[in-house]
Amino acid sequence: MATITTAYKGDMLFLTQIGSHSMVTDVPAPMGGKDRAPTPPELFIASLGTCVGALVAQYCGRNGVNADDMTVAVDYKKADQPTRLTDLVVTINLPHASCQDREAAIRRVAEHCPVHQTIVTLEDVQFNIYDHDHPLPVAEEALKG
Repeated sequence: MATITTAYKGDMLFLTQIGSHSMVTDVPAPMGGKDRAPTPPELFIASLGTCVGALVAQYCGRNGVNADDMTVAVDYKKADQPTRLTDLVVTINLPHASCQDREAAIRRVAEHCPVHQTIVTLEDVQFNIYDHDHPLPVAEEALKG
């Protein structure tokens, strides 16, 4: 199982380690954020747009479709109770291509993005809580070290 680890750095700022890369995340202003970095929901939406873009660019490259200057925009709304993102709309713009005859194929490729597939098939997320009295098992700590 792959692991990405996020550490709280104080003042509502978080540092995430993704393999050899690191990334800072802030929280929305109502939670005490100060607009120092993207928020978790923004990163979630960005990951969807990037994933779709990568698969569509790969498809275009393999099929002679011009993907120069392609953009992927993801529009969304926020809802409350529970707080969540809703009404996601992914817009793929291929300004230098003529792809009416490939629209269905491009849509299928975009829908195969692992982030999209996770959104549409996710059944549950498990939460494990460890603390001073119940520490993370030694074997798991060694794997993270």
